[in-house]
Amino acid sequence: MYRFAICDDRKEDIDYIEAIIRKWNRKAGLQLMIEGFPSGEAFLFAYEEDRDFDVLFLDIEMKSLSGIDLAQKLRQMGSRIQIVFVTGYPDYIAEGYDVEALHYLLKPVTQDKLRSVLDRAAERLEGREKELCLAASGEVVRVPLREIRYLEVWKNYVTV
Repeated sequence: MYRFAICDDRKEDIDYIEAIIRKWNRKAGLQLMIEGFPSGEAFLFAYEEDRDFDVLFLDIEMKSLSGIDLAQKLRQMGSRIQIVFVTGYPDYIAEGYDVEALHYLLKPVTQDKLRSVLDRAAERLEGREKELCLAASGEVVRVPLREIRYLEVWKNYVTV
């Protein structure tokens, strides 16, 4: 199951991108969950509770927390989520590279262009190694599943 998020302060843009993703997925056949968020803060709140998102379609110009600021926060948190900026402003392309964005799409987004980006994102997802993310001493540690031999639970302690 892959989880895609669309973060945009315009509901019609969220709905438009979601419709293209669903149409693309009829051919791709992925198990996919798509969630929309009306602000960077709303996504960040959800992400802090559950970091199991794979791709984020992110508007840049939003009311309080910009898409660039959100992307920087995610990278500071150690997030490897694939970010696709979807914006009407070409001025921020350099910042998109600074946060290792997968792509930068200008509105209005065409179906063909978004499908091409979705194909790239899916290719990366399939090639990505599964990991166990552990919070230890205030930091997130990623352990590839292939390196885990066993898990042992004793009271409140887990040995990996």
